[in-house]
Amino acid sequence: MKRIFLLCLTLFLSACGQSDNITGDPNSPGYVATQYFYALYNHNDLEGATEHASPKLARIMRSYGTASQFARNLVNMQFDEVTIELDRTEMSVRQQFGNKATINLIFTGQFQGKKVDDMRSVKMVKEGGRWMITEIVADPFGR
Repeated sequence: MKRIFLLCLTLFLSACGQSDNITGDPNSPGYVATQYFYALYNHNDLEGATEHASPKLARIMRSYGTASQFARNLVNMQFDEVTIELDRTEMSVRQQFGNKATINLIFTGQFQGKKVDDMRSVKMVKEGGRWMITEIVADPFGR
């Protein structure tokens, strides 16, 4: 009985500390990609986003100085508020067990009072048991 109580208490306390509605396996590439963009857009936290980036991408990100500068110039998306979802239409089981993955994310949000829908793909690698974003694929229809 004590074990069940402690398990419930642990789950409750860990849920209270979670401010985002990111669900799924924390070791999956989709979860890490979602965390990356939540840090970038919803928390305006450049350093938090770099935790999920490869060292090369993290250097590029820091060169922009702020999360909003990076998002506006390199990612080419801006939001006042945004919801991020995984596009699961092309996901395969191999991504969960391989060392490379391409993840598609759907962004739905507001910018200056207007609804904005967008989509981005990120390339990821698994190094040292951790998924990291190595590249944000350029929008083929942008600029």
